[in-house]
Amino acid sequence: MPVHSTTHGPALTGIQPVSSFAEGLFGHLPRADQRGWAETYLRALLTTPGKKSVRRLAAAVSASPTACQSLQQFVNASPWDWEPVRRELTRWAEARHPVHAWTIAPAVLPKRGEHSVGVHHRFVPGAGRTLNCQLGVGLFLSGPGVHTPVDWRLFLPGPWCDDPALRRRTRVPESAGHRPLWADALDMVTAMASRTSLDPAPVVADMSELPDVGPLIAGLERQGRDFVIAVRDTMSVIAGSHLAARHSPEPATALSVRDFLSSNRTRHPHTAVVTGPDGQPQPTWIVSGLARLPGARPGSGSGSGEPHHTYRLFAERPVSGCRPSQVWITNMPHRRMDELLALTRLHTGTRAVRRSLEVDFGLRDFEGRSFPGWHHHMTLVSAAYAYSRLARPTALAERLAAVPAQRSA
Repeated sequence: MPVHSTTHGPALTGIQPVSSFAEGLFGHLPRADQRGWAETYLRALLTTPGKKSVRRLAAAVSASPTACQSLQQFVNASPWDWEPVRRELTRWAEARHPVHAWTIAPAVLPKRGEHSVGVHHRFVPGAGRTLNCQLGVGLFLSGPGVHTPVDWRLFLPGPWCDDPALRRRTRVPESAGHRPLWADALDMVTAMASRTSLDPAPVVADMSELPDVGPLIAGLERQGRDFVIAVRDTMSVIAGSHLAARHSPEPATALSVRDFLSSNRTRHPHTAVVTGPDGQPQPTWIVSGLARLPGARPGSGSGSGEPHHTYRLFAERPVSGCRPSQVWITNMPHRRMDELLALTRLHTGTRAVRRSLEVDFGLRDFEGRSFPGWHHHMTLVSAAYAYSRLARPTALAERLAAVPAQRSA
């Protein structure tokens, strides 16, 4: 049973030529040379093995000595708008696979030097150390076995917002400033709602590294979005539903999610069978309970600006008795637990896609320094991945018919 029902047109099958795909995404560009280099860059991302430096990309698709310079110009300096491309990519992908969730995930992009837009020193838990990097946040259209990246935001630390010289040098627009990650996530959800041709899907995100997800939850509630969000186990909650709180004479006491899930308030754990790290099925306990967030008055109206819903918190606890590894909060407390677990599994699938974007499509290989260049590159990488995954069921259409495509210099 799908966790999210959407209405789709007839399934599209067969191999779509990359030229047709590129025309659909970039046909709005006003100049023929821009459209030509967009297709060329896509072909290069799809066919160049190993590192996707501009020099290697150019060599893979053209014998011209100026191809490298032209590709660099198109990506880093050409003034084309990436928003229409992402809108068309969204609709193209929605027509080709079911969308059960809008999945939000970060992408850490290590960098050398201090000149690339948004670069900063950041402790990365997955790496276990501090990296010199850019931090991107992506939105994926997620369904069973497929996760298509369709939108990106670049995190800008304070110095990149306060220094006019830095902003001019990297062409950071006035509209871009320092925003917390939750604000970028909410902005992408808002943008996706305006782009999609389908009913909105639940938002699934891992925000367990953020100290406070309250603003994101409040923003999603104001938009009327369903969500499942991973949170820190130190997050404060109040046990019980708002309905029960209205009739309770006792003052509400906040406690951590960790203590909440360990208390006797989480009764009747759900048993599920999940796939373990070795690929084999293994049993797991799901502990869950109803709670609300501190600061919201029982029965408060939407005009208060505060979240005032009853939420379900849940986490997997291996039968071996280890503590839960990931805690989730959802505003869909009455959904079946297997449906909620299916949504969390969709988020897990984006990790493998991010790795493929890095290794196979050059997500980390952008050599320019400008803000528009970063967004151009991320848009082209997303398009290349989507085409490779959804448009050609045979071996990349015989390596894109031996590659040549450069029609305009």
